[in-house]
Amino acid sequence: MRRTTASEVKFWRSAKRQWSHMLIEGVGLVMFGLLAFVLPVIAARPIDRVIGWLFVFAGVIGLINTAGNRDAPGFWWSLLSAALSITVGSILIEWPREPSNSLIYLFTFFFVVEGIATILYAVDHKRRLSGRWKWMVASGAVDLALAALVAVGLPATAPWAIGVLVGINMVFGGSAMIAMALYAHTARF
Repeated sequence: MRRTTASEVKFWRSAKRQWSHMLIEGVGLVMFGLLAFVLPVIAARPIDRVIGWLFVFAGVIGLINTAGNRDAPGFWWSLLSAALSITVGSILIEWPREPSNSLIYLFTFFFVVEGIATILYAVDHKRRLSGRWKWMVASGAVDLALAALVAVGLPATAPWAIGVLVGINMVFGGSAMIAMALYAHTARF
């Protein structure tokens, strides 16, 4: 049996301390994701602003969670993800109403960067012996698949599709955060 290193002890103590923050972030993402599913049906016209605010709120929650835990694995990837979410959300809030290729490029960019950051976040967790990291890899893979859907023009064919794709992104990301938080809380160390 392998001995636990000092950096692993530091990680586990940090994860145990922050598990509730990860859980809150995960639950928030799932709720925002479900809201993103419903809102396109209710308010198809101003969906860009509504989705923008969902991104900003999710990013702020992620930023608060990340800022309080510099010792956690994936700190920089989590920080990048939160900043990206706030930036994309801010752009969407101020975006012109009519759909354009720029909007498709923005969502493609977001899903690609978010997918890569999520996968690298998961790899960092795996290196530190954290359980449930595979959930994060799956979430990152879903983001990359969403980027492919946006790039091939799915949103151009269905105005409600952006809300659905963002909802999928947030529900998968939130579910992965919940799984990792519960593992951190129940893991024996």
